[in-house]
Amino acid sequence: MAAYGTISADELNDRLGEVELFDVRGPAETDRGVIEGAELVPLHMVPLNVDRFRSDRDVVIYCHSGARSAQACLFLLRQGVENVYNLEGGILHWAGSGLPLIPPGE
Repeated sequence: MAAYGTISADELNDRLGEVELFDVRGPAETDRGVIEGAELVPLHMVPLNVDRFRSDRDVVIYCHSGARSAQACLFLLRQGVENVYNLEGGILHWAGSGLPLIPPGE
């Protein structure tokens, strides 16, 4: 089985708009801010939404620190979605790099 890729915060920032971006955190976490363009699909809902992750473009998944998004990437690989990437260090690394967060729904 293929492995999922990883993407750094800076690389993702350079590629925003070119990738499908998913946040797998829960509502209490996303209320604190999301990366612009992210679709919100909490981890427990990923199995019910596999088709939303199928894309011709690269699919980047993130969570708080990268652990839950890694689980989502592995699950999606098992479902045949091969172009998935985990954001290294999650939103913690993104925000720690000084990159912007927006309120969900904007």
